[in-house]
Amino acid sequence: MVKPHEDVKLDVFRPYLAESVRALEAAGAEPTQAWLDPCGPRDATIVMGAKALVWDEESGWRVGDFVSGEPGERTRLEDVRHLGGGVLIEPSEVAARMAAGTSEPYRRYRSHEDDPEGLDAEVRARYS
Repeated sequence: MVKPHEDVKLDVFRPYLAESVRALEAAGAEPTQAWLDPCGPRDATIVMGAKALVWDEESGWRVGDFVSGEPGERTRLEDVRHLGGGVLIEPSEVAARMAAGTSEPYRRYRSHEDDPEGLDAEVRARYS
């Protein structure tokens, strides 16, 4: 479901996004689309009917009503709630927090300009 991205700086997150899609499916959710999005910060979207999950490298995961979005443009959500837990919470935790209705205040865990190579290395070590 998650197609490779031509930009290797975005594609590094594809295994994490794919694992998150599988975890959502295992929890009974029905993802229909998933893609990696523009940089600054790098982010990704998983669409599930009228809802969507968006991940970014600064604040982690949030869920809301899907307004618009497609590969190459920022996804817009309404009635957003942040799942919390950090930037790279385990995919099973993403599914659990979403199912439980977890809502935490917005938190910026890091800047996308701070050591992107370090985050990339962590993603490769955990999900490649």
